[in-house]
Amino acid sequence: MQTLSRLVIILLTTVSGAYAQGPSPRPLDVYIIDVEGGQATLVVSPSGQSMLIDAGWPALEGRDAGRIEAAMKQAHVSRIDYMLVTHYHTDHVGGVPALAAQVPIGTFIDHGPTVESSADPGYTAYVEARKRGKNLQAKPGDVVPIAGLEVTIVSSNGETIRSPMPGAGLPNPLCAAHKPQPADASENARSVGVVIAYGAFRMLDLGDLTWNREHDLACPANLIGTIDLYLTTHHGNEQSGPAALVHASKPRVAIMNNGADKGGSPSAWHIVRDSPGLQDFWQLHTSRAGGRDANAADDFIANLDDTTSHMIQVSARQDGGFTVTNTRNGKTKTYPGGGAR
Repeated sequence: MQTLSRLVIILLTTVSGAYAQGPSPRPLDVYIIDVEGGQATLVVSPSGQSMLIDAGWPALEGRDAGRIEAAMKQAHVSRIDYMLVTHYHTDHVGGVPALAAQVPIGTFIDHGPTVESSADPGYTAYVEARKRGKNLQAKPGDVVPIAGLEVTIVSSNGETIRSPMPGAGLPNPLCAAHKPQPADASENARSVGVVIAYGAFRMLDLGDLTWNREHDLACPANLIGTIDLYLTTHHGNEQSGPAALVHASKPRVAIMNNGADKGGSPSAWHIVRDSPGLQDFWQLHTSRAGGRDANAADDFIANLDDTTSHMIQVSARQDGGFTVTNTRNGKTKTYPGGGAR
């Protein structure tokens, strides 16, 4: 097993020559795929390289692998260059073996061995599947060498970055009101979290990282800085998403990758909705738990029930501007770049 930090310089040198000829006019494309309350987020760089963050559930006649393949076809990619597994719970790692049997995967990235004594069966199947490619163990501060993007690991295996990212590091006054939750020894707290940057555009995805570890990214200083797009942590579960992090990062747009009965906690939803500067909140599903008061307007929800599988797509530019599209109804909204917040 190798670490990302050992290969990043070599790989960046290899890919930078072609990319340095000039910035690509193509955008960064992100596909938030509906896997019914798990995660499967396909990231396609302007260079054409791809990264998949998690792969949804196993079995179900290959449902989630099929949905990922459909998104790949739409994105015009035939392989996954980097398969980033945030942690080993079934709703995140379960679909990897089926997908790996159907499409080429270059490099598998994870946090190392599972920390749960009764290992999820998805973990064992994943370990076998990752033999099909390289395996890199993520460390906070590592960079995934995708040409045209800067993908920084900010959390992994229960640890977080210790130094602020460029432009970050201001004292966070919200820390004074933060209340810790009971210690979490599960895989969730080991989640591999990333900041994805394309020029001025920044997106945050922390997998299922839980409350206390998220606090470490925000307190006493905000190590992440501000972001444009926030994929809500842990599907909008109340075990994650403290205001000390969410409000300090000031996302312009949030997307919740929930299921009808998975995630979408009203308390977590309101923390995101009340974040200063938030313009819109999009969701993969209507949350039954959220009721009338803790759900976005229907136009901003990809699936109004649990029988459909529509995606939310994001297309981002180097100036920080981006467009979000609900594939169910075609609703599209563009958020300006050039420093506008």
